[in-house]
Amino acid sequence: MIFLRRAVQVAVLTLVVLPIAAVVAAPPAGATPHKRSQVEAGAGALARRMLVQLKVARPLSLRGYSHRRFQPRWAHHKGACDAREVVLARDGRRVRRNAACHPVKGRWYSPYDGRWLKSEKQVDVDHVVPLAYAWRSGARKWSQARRRAFANDLTRPELITVSHSANIAKGGQGPQSWRPPRRAYWCRYATSWITVKHHYRLSVTRRERVALLNMLRTCRG
Repeated sequence: MIFLRRAVQVAVLTLVVLPIAAVVAAPPAGATPHKRSQVEAGAGALARRMLVQLKVARPLSLRGYSHRRFQPRWAHHKGACDAREVVLARDGRRVRRNAACHPVKGRWYSPYDGRWLKSEKQVDVDHVVPLAYAWRSGARKWSQARRRAFANDLTRPELITVSHSANIAKGGQGPQSWRPPRRAYWCRYATSWITVKHHYRLSVTRRERVALLNMLRTCRG
């Protein structure tokens, strides 16, 4: 019995200490619909608990914001590859890069609108939580170094390859104003948004919180 109680305690601690991995993890390739439903349901439940921990506050002023306050340029991560190029290689299929690490060939799927794109010119690397939105959620008070780390974060689900048209339509809006046209992605979008905000301790507005909860209802299971 002592061993069993200890095992349960370890399992609970693991869930608490590693929430981000559980939320971010996508169902494995070829997973059955039942398995995918289980993964989504678990991610949704965990995201709800994380959302409760976020401070609810009015958005800060956009005064003083500029893209350069976060990202004068993409940060380099692997040799000649910057963060954008790493994401394009990660999210694409059969990606071929030149000596400077820039993709010259490949295929990319845009989960926002369900489109397959055959040219790097048709895709954007989107910040799930837009930089301007993060500014108004608390990043305004950060150091330049922390804002730069946020804009180039490859660990949290903040950077994702999407179609250029979807990225333009989204702009700097939050989930209360814009949601991916593809409803099947709402669960993943909401869990990613919450994971990023939870890690960086960014606030949410009341309307944003309601919109996220509504999107989490699409998590299957």
